[in-house]
Amino acid sequence: MKFLMWVCVDPELVGTAEDAPDDWVALAGSRRLEGSQLRPVGDATTLWPRDGGTFVSDGPFAETKEQIAGYDILECADLAEAIDIAAAHPVAKFGAIELRPVWA
Repeated sequence: MKFLMWVCVDPELVGTAEDAPDDWVALAGSRRLEGSQLRPVGDATTLWPRDGGTFVSDGPFAETKEQIAGYDILECADLAEAIDIAAAHPVAKFGAIELRPVWA
């Protein structure tokens, strides 16, 4: 079962994790298919194609304190296994991890 894992964090806390992400990548092993840190929200672009045109805006659509700092794609036996892997991520200590199943 595939899961998209959003790594969410208050931007003021980025880079404060004690554990190296490489340790988590090794722990996740072959269950982590891919992933990456994302550029800051100031580099984001949001678009809305409507009525034959496209409205483009700088920055994220949602105004929230926590922002998506990275993502990973996990292939796990079930949600319980995905939760175990996600809970071990270094950002989970001070941020939030969202797991979302991918439509099969």
